Amino acid sequence: MENAIEVRGLCKDYGTFQLQDVSFTLPRGSIMGLIGENGAGKSTTIKAILNLIHRDGGEISVLGMDCIHHEREIKEHVGVVLDESTFHDMLTAHDVEKILSKIYRSWDSRLFRQYLDRFSLPENKTVKTYSKGMKMKLSIAAALSVQPELLILDEATSGLDPVVRNEILDEFLDFIQDERKAVLISSHITSDLEKIADYVTYLHRGRVVLSESRDELLESYGRVACPLDDLKKIDRKYLVGCRKNRFGCEALVNNRREIQFLLPGLTVDPVTLEDIMVYTVKGDEE
Repeated sequence: MENAIEVRGLCKDYGTFQLQDVSFTLPRGSIMGLIGENGAGKSTTIKAILNLIHRDGGEISVLGMDCIHHEREIKEHVGVVLDESTFHDMLTAHDVEKILSKIYRSWDSRLFRQYLDRFSLPENKTVKTYSKGMKMKLSIAAALSVQPELLILDEATSGLDPVVRNEILDEFLDFIQDERKAVLISSHITSDLEKIADYVTYLHRGRVVLSESRDELLESYGRVACPLDDLKKIDRKYLVGCRKNRFGCEALVNNRREIQFLLPGLTVDPVTLEDIMVYTVKGDEE
């Protein structure tokens, strides 16, 4: 079975910002988390995959098809939730259903109404009266009701309280139980991605820093807290970034097991995706 998304050598030049040689692969039956600081290129990458912007280089395949030459066919099978609601303020959920049911041949009105009930969304109130969280839930309900093979979400859990976020994350996990389907989700809430992502792609300043299995990533990276003299004992090829303080320093290493073997006196703690982001950016600055 082919991959859901293949991005190879994607480039986009805005003058003040460049997306440079971005490459990653999202297999079907899995979820990929796209992480990175503000301005790292996450939204630009998603827009390029959706063919919403003109790319300056590279190739993108979605559901086994070229995203430019087969754009219409691809979008029939893709559900999208961007970071801002795309529905006009004066529309109601009922209006949204009437519009999308005429656009998507696979639209499931019954499923959409089930999501409205599940998310406690009023059918006949205008989007203008919705909170940010309610608008996001409406967008997610609409995206899932298309019965897509691929979900693409840009900060889809932002603005939602923890209970609703967990509910939404469970929906994504249920979605990929069908191994033909896949999810690409960008998020600043890295703890959410640690719960559901099979793969993580980290963008920093327009480049891919890493793209690999979440489990392998969290297993291989580690954090060392030690005096500066002990840090000097670590081969630089293992150091990703460090933060110094008056008591010593903390460093991110990319091979926890190897460091523990070579320097058994050092304690190497597990890390989170947020740790990897913070230390990588700090190391880049220094």
